[in-house]
Parts: sequence; C-alpha cells; structure tokens
Amino acid sequence: MSIRPAQHWIDGAAVGDATLPSLDPASGAVLGAFADGGAVESAAAIDAARRAFERSDWAAAPRLRQRVLLDWAAALQAQAGSLAELLTRENGKVLAQARGEIAASISEIEYYAGLARHLPGHVLEPEPGVLSTVLREPAGVAGIIVPWNAPAVLLVRALGPALAAGCTVVVKPAAQTTLFNAALLAPLLAHPQLPAGVVNVFGEAGHAGASLLATSHDVDAICFTGSTAVGKTIMRDAADSMKKLSLELGGNSACLVFEDADIDAVAPQLAAAATIISGQQCTAARRVLVHASRLDAMKRALAGALGALRVGPGLDPASQMGPLIDVAARDQVAARIARAFDAADEVLLRGTTPGGALAGGAFLTPSLVFHRDSAADFVQEEIFGPFLVLEAFEDEAEAVARANHTVFGLSASVWTHDGARAQRVARALRNGTVWINAHNRLLPEVETGGYRQSGLGRLHGYDALADFTELKHVYQAPGMVGR
Repeated sequence: MSIRPAQHWIDGAAVGDATLPSLDPASGAVLGAFADGGAVESAAAIDAARRAFERSDWAAAPRLRQRVLLDWAAALQAQAGSLAELLTRENGKVLAQARGEIAASISEIEYYAGLARHLPGHVLEPEPGVLSTVLREPAGVAGIIVPWNAPAVLLVRALGPALAAGCTVVVKPAAQTTLFNAALLAPLLAHPQLPAGVVNVFGEAGHAGASLLATSHDVDAICFTGSTAVGKTIMRDAADSMKKLSLELGGNSACLVFEDADIDAVAPQLAAAATIISGQQCTAARRVLVHASRLDAMKRALAGALGALRVGPGLDPASQMGPLIDVAARDQVAARIARAFDAADEVLLRGTTPGGALAGGAFLTPSLVFHRDSAADFVQEEIFGPFLVLEAFEDEAEAVARANHTVFGLSASVWTHDGARAQRVARALRNGTVWINAHNRLLPEVETGGYRQSGLGRLHGYDALADFTELKHVYQAPGMVGR
C-alpha cells in the first residue's frame, strides 16, 4: 500500500515538510516520514481553533456536526482494510486486533454523531414565576494528546464527543503512529463542510507542543491517554489555566479467579488479555489472583497458554502477538522484567528476545512469575509489556484486598460461575470497569475511566460529553399572569 507523508494540518491547510522517519516495529524498515513540529505549530493550531470556535457556526450547528461525523465514518468504512494494514505496519499489533480497532472506531464515530443532535439541558421553576434554564454548552478549544498503542480508538473516543459537543480541537498524535493518524483523519479534514480551524493536527518528536496545549489559556480542555507520570505533569502544567482535564492513565488490572472456574478454559483467555497489543494496553491483565486450591492447576495452564502464543509480525495471519512499539521500549521492558525474575518467588515462564527471522524487530515473548507479596515493586508497577504476575488467595476478602492493593483503579475482572459472588466482588473492587467472566470488553456506549491514579473523567458513552461541555444556568423571573 502507498503511505502518504504526514504533514501538519493547521487552519484548513497542510503545512510543514515531512522529514522524520516512521519505522515498522516488526522489521525496523522505514515506512514513511512525518513533519516534526513543536511549540510554534502548537501555537498556530491553538490560534486557529480559537478563531473557529468564536467566529464559525460550528458550536451552534448540531446538524452540521452530525453530518460531518457520519460522512467521516462512512469514508473510513470504505478504507477499513487499508487502514487496518497501516495500523499493523506502524504499530505492530496483529492484523485481527487492528481490524477490530478500526471497526470499533467507526462505531464510536457513529455513536457520537447520533448524540450531536441531542445535548439537552433542563428547565426548573424553583419559585413561582422564576425560571432557571440549564444549558449544556461546548467547553471551547480542546487539546487531544493521542498515544501510540491504540491510535484509532483512543483518538476517536475523544475527538468524537469533542466535535459532537461543538468544540474545536487540536490533535497531537504520538510520533510512533503519526502516519496512521494522518490517514485516519484525512477524510475528516477534507470534508467540504468542515470549517477551517475546527480540527487542527500537528506532529512532533518531542513534547514542547503538547506542553503548550496544557499551559495555554486559550485551550479550555485537555484529553490525554498515557502514563500516570505524564498525566501528573499535565495536571501541574494546566493548573494556572484551570482547564477541564480528561485523563486516562495507568492501570494494573487484576483478574480474580475463584475455585469454581474452569482453569483450562480461563487460562487462554487470561493469556490473551495479558498480551493484547503485546501487553501495551492500560486495561491489559497484569495480575492473576487465583484461589489457593487451584494454584497448581493455574500455574500449569497459564504458563502453557502464554508459552503457546505465536509471536511474529502482525501481518502474518499465524501471529497471535506482534512486536512492542519499538526496540527502545522492548529493551526497557525486558530489563524491568529481568529484575522481576531475580526478585520473584518463582519464575514460571521466562520470556526472551527472539532471534532468527524476528531479530530485526522489537519482539519479546511473554513472561509469567508467581509471587506472594503484593507490595513488591514489580507487582505494584505497570510494566507495559507481556508480563503477568500470578498470586494466590484463600477467600473473597483476601482476593479483594489483594486486588485493591494498588494506586491504580482502571479495570479488573472476576471469574466464577457463582452470580451472587461475582456481583459482591465486582462491587467491592475499586475500579472504573469490572468484567465478569471476560476481560478487555470496551464499548462505545459504555463509559470507561479509572479510580485513583488511573485518571479523571470518563470516555466512551454519554458521560464523555461532560469532559467537553460546560453547564450554564440562565435565571429569569418573568412572573406569572395576573400576579
């Protein structure tokens, strides 16, 4: 497939020379080039978005917003196959996952297109002859900082509600997947009815432009998906402007497996949940907590399931797990896992950096350890790769206590045939999402977000609009007839 260079898109025009290479993580080959920007491009994009918000009809035109979103979704549907291939080539994930992500993104755009024409407020009569009207209005200019691990759906789940609400936006893609994001956005940016400046995009290898989005007083909302450390930096940078923040940050998902579960059936599902996007997903399974009576069975089944996964290039139909995003990330994750091997009570599966035909890529096979102390640093940290920790518990109370022993609170799963137990445990877990007998099921219609240091706000679902809107109370006392 032909891959177009990725330029910046500011105020309705392509600008900048594409000079920085983007690499295929499966081979190290150069895929194409993108324009490297920074604070200058970010400032120009912010100015364009501010002018479009204040001078165009976009914020007050819900039917136009719906039409633009629906047309974008239709255009992406026509290109779904080539977009999935490009996503796999630039990100490394297996093609089946890339196809699923494109399909989910299109569905999400359609969902927010529907909501664009239904942003109701409400009217109260708190006293005789007094009307209080509450309106939901667009927040203004939204900055969207997109990660590389799921660059389609993690862009769309922010851009969709932002545009549906009437915001204008500045998008900063991750350098590793700038080519893909440019291709995904191309039909939207080319829409003849999209006012110039409503959607602006700039790429950068550094962080100066993204930092300006956080500090600028002309940006009214920030949506960021990424690490908790960077999220805290954005919070500090945004403090002076007091802008709205939507932050989905780190996760440390625990999977609680009770004694009545079918271990042989559950283990392959847990292996898949731990290695989605090669373990580079914030909701990926990171800890498996199993009832002590089933510990030995889980050790054998889970090590076997992880070890049986076929690791290879994402475009190979036989591959079940692709490379990590790049060699630097692979080496950093491998070094952290090696330290965990030295500290863990038992190494059940020792991942390696494969050689041979895979030597040129950023590949790392899965690892599994057993450990008793949930306070260990490698249990508490989010190691962003194919690494899983197995723990044991004696009863529900210990299972919940272990699972909640973390600063994160993004997601978890409960595995049992006992429906009452599943509900009890799900309610006791301090996580924004809890799956029962499933993991990593994310839906456009259902809100996603975290407790504690896993972030602020919610994306997906109707409540995502809250991150891109403000509530305005308009008071009037027209009185009553004859009084």
